[in-house]
Formats: sequence, structure tokens, C-alpha cells
Amino acid sequence: MAETLVKMTNVGKSFSGVTVLQGVNFDLVAGEVHVLVGENGAGKSTLIKILSGVYPDFEGEMEVFGKPVRYETPIQASQAGVSVIHQEMSLIPALDTVDNIFLGRERKRPFWRYDRPAQERHTRELLARLDLADLNIRVPVEEFSMSVKQRIEIAKALAYDARIFIMDEPTSAIPESDVELLFAIIAQLKAEGFGIIYITHKMEEIYRIADRLTVLRNGEWVITETAENLPERELVKKMVGRELDNRFPPRRRTIRDRVRLRVENLSIHNPDLPDRFLVHDVSFSACEGEILGISGLQGSGNTELLNGIFGTYGKLTTGRISLDDDVRNSFQPIDSIDRGISLLTNDRKASGIIPEASVQDNIALASLRRYSRKSWRNGKEEAAAARRQKTAMRIRLHDLSQAISTLSGGNQQKALIGRWLETDPKVLLLDEPTRGIDVGAKFEIYDLMNELTASGMTILLITSELPELLAMSDRILVMHRGHITAEFDRDSATQENIVHAAMGA
Repeated sequence: MAETLVKMTNVGKSFSGVTVLQGVNFDLVAGEVHVLVGENGAGKSTLIKILSGVYPDFEGEMEVFGKPVRYETPIQASQAGVSVIHQEMSLIPALDTVDNIFLGRERKRPFWRYDRPAQERHTRELLARLDLADLNIRVPVEEFSMSVKQRIEIAKALAYDARIFIMDEPTSAIPESDVELLFAIIAQLKAEGFGIIYITHKMEEIYRIADRLTVLRNGEWVITETAENLPERELVKKMVGRELDNRFPPRRRTIRDRVRLRVENLSIHNPDLPDRFLVHDVSFSACEGEILGISGLQGSGNTELLNGIFGTYGKLTTGRISLDDDVRNSFQPIDSIDRGISLLTNDRKASGIIPEASVQDNIALASLRRYSRKSWRNGKEEAAAARRQKTAMRIRLHDLSQAISTLSGGNQQKALIGRWLETDPKVLLLDEPTRGIDVGAKFEIYDLMNELTASGMTILLITSELPELLAMSDRILVMHRGHITAEFDRDSATQENIVHAAMGA
């Protein structure tokens, strides 16, 4: 019988008198992937923060490696063999791989001298296990791709002799081509007797790697079952507490004849290599009430295209953008907002939320000029706007004054969408709007997209989930190396056609 690595019994947690976890049971055995699922705000993050020492004050009991424990700090949990691979990497960009792996526990020779050669030897041994034997370990890790950084994080955990890995949305920031490599590493870790707690909202991942599933809902334990005994339809029902007949609502045709957005010969110079382009000579149009999908592999230029339309690159952008026949040749975000173009970026941590600011301040951020009179902010109007978007987006929170960083990832995303809707956009640019969001919240956002286009708004949509792209788009443009390589209408678009065009064919 496999060794039990973690056993949590009747675990509970409250904040300021508000219960967020109650009576939760969870266990992990050696050599398994145990997927923790639930809607945003269900309590998943709180549970793993208890296990990893972030929250030492909790109700209930916890055993790790058969011994009762209550970790006081994350360092204590890490030293005991519990490692968290976060969605946002914890590496220090300016340090090299060796210094990141041994940060805070450097190996030393006599007389307090660092034993760099020993650290390098151990680093190479760890990286060889993760298919990184040829990595240059002496350059800053900021030079590496997200996939390589993720494997360095795993190497760092192995250096701590971790046996319990917590992986929180590990595929959200890496391209599809690297997902298979991550899954191969997970299979290798399983075979070596490690236990893996895996958090994801992607159904295909759940049924690809899960041995067992534990469902949380509203802070309470619902069920623990093997993946084969909990089919997708039943899993969704357990997560949301109701039937969802389909993952996507029917896409109602709302396209009108009027062209809302016209992009002509748009090019964006590469800021690091001025003689090259991120996007080159792209032209297209989108009509009122249309959802125009823009697909492409990492590096295709689709994200850069949306940022170029919004004005992120400023003078590096050339071409013409027409909104309702009003032509623009200059590109600045403030001009875009004033004209009715808003952008939800694909990284809410880096370019979305202001973590320590309140939910209200985050929602009002893009509309401050509307709520300001002679440089004085009107707090009542800001509060009214925040309450309006809280209701419209069904944001779960205790109070609008709480820091947005205290919300779950999905509720943070809803607040950001609310921020941009508060600017009354005519064109909404959505880059990965459902990344890191549970199936129930996704359905709500799909419904919202249908409502917005029915009212005449135009949406440009980027998503790495092809089923989502196909279900929600009226037309799809495919990009490869900064160029549009194909266009498909709703009837001719298939996953095979899109992937084929995304690879340059």
C-alpha cells in the first residue's frame, strides 16, 4: 500500500469572522497526482496555503509523512519537503540558475567561503533529470522561456529534497508545445514516488493526468474520487452545484453590416531589434456585434497586435486604425480609451491588477477622469461604479475596500473586465479572458460576451483554448510570425485548419 504523504482532517479557516474553509478532508499518497478542483473562491488556494505554511492558524488536524504538523512559515514547510510551484514564478530574474536554486542555503567551505563548484555540480545533476543538461547555468534566468523557468523551479524543489509538489495552474503561462514536456516530468516524478497536488481549471488536463480528484465548493469538501469514476459532466455538477448542459452557451448571431473597427497596414517595430517587426503589414476589419477570434502560437504576434491597436507600443506602431470611420494615426492608450477601445491583458498579475489597492480602486482605475472634478476624485461615484460592476460581474468578496490581491484569481479577472466595461467601450480587446478561471465563471463570461455583442459591441478575442475559440468566434484570423496567414468563418473553422495555419502553412 502506498505511503500517505499528507492527511488533512476537518480543516477550517476564517478571516475576520468570515469562514472560507470548513470541515475539509484531503489526503495525498506517494506516486499519485491528486487534482484539487473547484470554482474560484471555493477554498483551493487557502487549503494549499495551510499545507505550505502560509496560514499556521487553522482548525482541524494535519499530518505530513505520518507526523502531526503545523508549519509556522513557508520556509519551515519547504525544509520539511513541501514545495509549491506557483503560477507566477518565484525566481529572481537577475540571478543565474545556480544562485536561484541555492538562494538562502548556499553551500560553504571552511572559513565561510561559498563552494560554488559544488553548487554547480549539483545544479547540473538536477537539471539533467529535467531535460536541461545543456542549459547555460551562468546567465540570468530572465533570459529563459517560461517553460525553462518552470523546470528550474522544480529543480529548486528537488534540491530541497521535496517529496510533495503543489502545482498551481502550471500550464497557464507556457505554450502548448511545452505542456507535453511538463506532463512527462510529472509522470517521471510519480514513478519516483513523489506526490503531486495539481490545481487546474482545464478539463482536458484533469482527465489527462489525475489519479484522484477532490472537489471543493464554497469552502467545503464535496467529494474525493478517482478520475475514472467521476466523469466530466458529474464533475462540473459537483463543482458548481447545478447542471451545466454545455461548456459553452449557444453563440447567437449578432453581427451587423456596419464596420466598427478597421485596421490597415498595421506594423509594430520590435523595440529590441528596430529593423525587425513584431507585427508586419496587417489589415482586417470587424463589424458591430462581432466576436473576431485571433489565433496563433506563442510568438505569432497576436498579443502584440491587440496591444498595438490599444496603443501600448506608441511610436513603434505605424498604420491606420478607424473606429466608426474615425481614422487614427497616433497610438496611445489614453486616446484609445477616450475613443472607445479597451484592452484586457493576458497577465493580470504583471499588467492588470494593482495588488495592494482595493477592489474599488482597481475597478475605477481606467475611468478616473470621469470621476474626477478639477483633480479631485469623487469617491461616491467610484464606489457606485464598483458596486455596479460587482453585481454585473458577480464578483465574490467581503467588501469593496479589501485589497484585490485577497480575491481568488477568477474574481480578480472579473474585476478587471469590470474595469474596462466601466469605460463604455465600443471595441473590447480580450487577451486570454478565461485564463485561470473555473468552468462556472467561464460560462458567465461567455454569456457576458454574448450580451455585449448583442448590444452592438465588437470583441477581438485571443484564447489558447481552441474549443473556446471555435465556440465563441464568428470569424477567426490566424497569425504566424507577425502576419495573418488564414481567415475562417464559423462553418469552415476546425482545430486542424487553425493549427495548420498557425504553423505557417
